[in-house]
Amino acid sequence: MSEPAKQSIVTLDLEGVLVPEIWIAVAETTGIEALRRTTRDEPDYDVLMRYRLDLLAEHGLTMSKIAEVIGTLSPLPGASDFLTELRSRTQVVILSDTFEEFARPLMAQLGWPTIMCHRLIVENDRITDYRLRMPDPKRSAVHALQSLEYRVIAAGDSYNDTTMLLAADAGFLFHAPDNVKAEFPQLPAIDTYDELFEAVEAELS
Repeated sequence: MSEPAKQSIVTLDLEGVLVPEIWIAVAETTGIEALRRTTRDEPDYDVLMRYRLDLLAEHGLTMSKIAEVIGTLSPLPGASDFLTELRSRTQVVILSDTFEEFARPLMAQLGWPTIMCHRLIVENDRITDYRLRMPDPKRSAVHALQSLEYRVIAAGDSYNDTTMLLAADAGFLFHAPDNVKAEFPQLPAIDTYDELFEAVEAELS
């Protein structure tokens, strides 16, 4: 008697996949162009966050101001419908290097999916530091789910997603920049929600 197929679960990145890049939105609103740098450009997340914290301190940019910007954002066109349809087929977990304080209003717009991310340290309305849950949390989450006998299907767009995608049983780059696609040609590159849904559906069947 053959063993039954494993249950599947999908892990998705957040920014650039379901919602706009928050730091780019802050850069556009405040005029601090240096904040446009994201994980699509910088592979080392700690280097990127220290760079951002220095910019926030230099320009006196507060948590309240960033929250105002986030309050103007909406999911990317088609993202809500895609996520709703996907969640009707299988369990979905969002694995993100954003922060709870940034993600909360966007999660409300997406119907409160499960998200695993990080936390900021805010003192007197100033973002003074951040706390990552653990090193390489996306890959660790994939391995943890696999240890629970799940088959993991993952999608993301940036350097910080690639360890998750490579660890998954099936990993897809979604709407990724050319530099990331060029460095990870072994990962199938997809650009629309319809194509991503079809790719996930094929892995589920």
